[in-house]
Amino acid sequence: MKYLKHLICMVMMLFLLLPGAVASESKGEGVNLQEILWGHIKDSYEWHVTNIGDKPIIINLPVIVKTSNGWYTGCAEDFAEEPLEEGPHAGYRPCKNNPDLFIATKGNYERRIVELQKDGTEVRPLDLAITKSVCVLFIDAIILLLCILIPARWCRRHKVTDKAPKGFTGLMHMFVMYVYDEVIKPTLGKDSEKYAPYLLTCFFFIFVANVMGIVPFPPGGGNLTGNITITFFLAICTFLVTNFSGTKHYWKDIFWPDVPAWLKVPVPLMPVIEIFGIFTKPFALMVRLFANMMAGHAIALALTCIIFIMATMGVVLSSSMTIVSVGMSIFMMLLEILVSFIQALVFTMLSAVFISLARVHEAEGEEGVKGINTFHPPINR
Repeated sequence: MKYLKHLICMVMMLFLLLPGAVASESKGEGVNLQEILWGHIKDSYEWHVTNIGDKPIIINLPVIVKTSNGWYTGCAEDFAEEPLEEGPHAGYRPCKNNPDLFIATKGNYERRIVELQKDGTEVRPLDLAITKSVCVLFIDAIILLLCILIPARWCRRHKVTDKAPKGFTGLMHMFVMYVYDEVIKPTLGKDSEKYAPYLLTCFFFIFVANVMGIVPFPPGGGNLTGNITITFFLAICTFLVTNFSGTKHYWKDIFWPDVPAWLKVPVPLMPVIEIFGIFTKPFALMVRLFANMMAGHAIALALTCIIFIMATMGVVLSSSMTIVSVGMSIFMMLLEILVSFIQALVFTMLSAVFISLARVHEAEGEEGVKGINTFHPPINR
């Protein structure tokens, strides 16, 4: 306990001395909060770790693009760190080994590799580069495989009657049984075993990606679920699973629902609304996950940046605001862990609900409301 007290005192002294050090190094310089926020949230070809003095520690990632003159392979360090200030290519970071390739710092292709034509127009080449988001995706996929394969290995070597596992395997078993017993099984009923692998994969992938996004240093630090491309792909997967699992009664309720005839002919009002609803469900999944995670990262970073904004206003004021900022940042980080679990659970639950609605049968429609599956989501129990 006494060592914990010493550690807390050292951390507090560090936070008290930090503003003074920052103030001495940033005289006459402002903190570009917008650049810091978007630099963390947006994708890039480099992975910025930290700064040691004036020297940034950067992991340069592979660059693979197909230009009009053929393939180009290299890494992010092949491009200049600062954009050109003069000439026809001002505002672009030139490639040292290819005069036609640049990284745009403005326009529609900001932070992306472009090929500039002779007339000055921008053309996006076929870009297969391993960007920061792609690298984080690979890391999260490896962690996801470990989360699945380690408990699976334990299950193959033990019987059902053996004692419950401990440690990491026991933790994974707890997550799996909670999601399966409280979300998947009550929602899907007899179809739960069929769709459990997909739904559990969605839950663990989103949860791992969310937690790794909170870690402020590699291999974490990548805002994967704050990238709308990732949430779009997850929503598309749920969309395909839902509609390819749909029964004939499900499709009948879409194209010929049980409503008065004047709502279907001559103007197909209700079928159009039902078809529109097919696409709004995955859209809601995509936007909900993306907006919540991006907003959480932005708020946590903004609170941290208060330290550097107040550093130029004197040591006394900045030291007091540093304590407040650190306390709020820690609170936001803990809240982010909770939100990471909740968002993964909500995405899994809604996906299970949408699949359950698509698996409705004629017999089920006669028991309850016609065409509606009679299930009870766990959130209402």
